[in-house]
Amino acid sequence: MILYSFYIFDRHTECIYSRKWNTRPISASTKSTRPQSGASITSNGDVAPPTRKALSKEDDAKLIFGLVFSLRNMAQKLGGEDDSFLCYRTGEYKLHYYETPTRLKFVMLTDHGAKTQRSALHQIWALLYVEYVVKNPLSPVEHPGGIGVANVMFEQGLDAFVERVVLPT
Repeated sequence: MILYSFYIFDRHTECIYSRKWNTRPISASTKSTRPQSGASITSNGDVAPPTRKALSKEDDAKLIFGLVFSLRNMAQKLGGEDDSFLCYRTGEYKLHYYETPTRLKFVMLTDHGAKTQRSALHQIWALLYVEYVVKNPLSPVEHPGGIGVANVMFEQGLDAFVERVVLPT
């Protein structure tokens, strides 16, 4: 399994932690002979791939949260209040989602063939976030303006957890 990125959003929709491990590959479908929207044709007839402007870390987090928010609302409207959004898969990646009772949202992006990581996200919350962030007297209770989780123990624990539990499967 390939782990691309991990995000934590607070109950005020602010991204309080984000981490990237690998970048998502560009699919082979963008190399087709048919021009796609935003692509241009060169003088020799080849299709030039559309150039994407790299997103900032904040914009990337906003897009991820918007996707999760929309899919979660759609799942609740179609299935009722008891239904919940767990994961979302495309041909490029799989988004895993876990929401805590305090409305913290944990999001993990992996390769599309990965098994569900809901239990891993729960363990990250229970074993790492609660232990190193919530129980830390120096850590703020609220994260106004997106002030993030700045805790070395949490980051080291997350690295060890990812290497031990998430990546071997």
